[in-house]
Amino acid sequence: MKRIRVLVTKPGLDGHDRGAKVVARAFRDAGFEVIYTGLRQTPEMIAETALQEDVDVIGLSLLSGAHNTIFPRLISELKARGLEDLLLIGGGVIPEGDIPSLKAMGVAEIFTPGTPTGKIVDFVAARAG
Repeated sequence: MKRIRVLVTKPGLDGHDRGAKVVARAFRDAGFEVIYTGLRQTPEMIAETALQEDVDVIGLSLLSGAHNTIFPRLISELKARGLEDLLLIGGGVIPEGDIPSLKAMGVAEIFTPGTPTGKIVDFVAARAG
């Protein structure tokens, strides 16, 4: 069985990556192959990394409030590279009221603070496995 390849990334100017690292470790401990890009990634950089690394899943961690800008730009960049079928998830401080519109544009799920890492792992395993 193919290992699920997950790209975990921190777009924008947000400099806090503890949550992203916790989720990346949970994916690794579950047997996924994890690529972590680090801080201050642009949508273009994320899409290009996804293409080069041949990932199955992209997980964005956003705390900066830029989710309504970053997600549409990333989705556009993914489409430009023929990667619109990747599983795209997000997490961080994203208001509940913004989640429906993010899902409507193609984000599979948003995980807010306090979500157990096992729930995130299970969600990805069920959809990308």
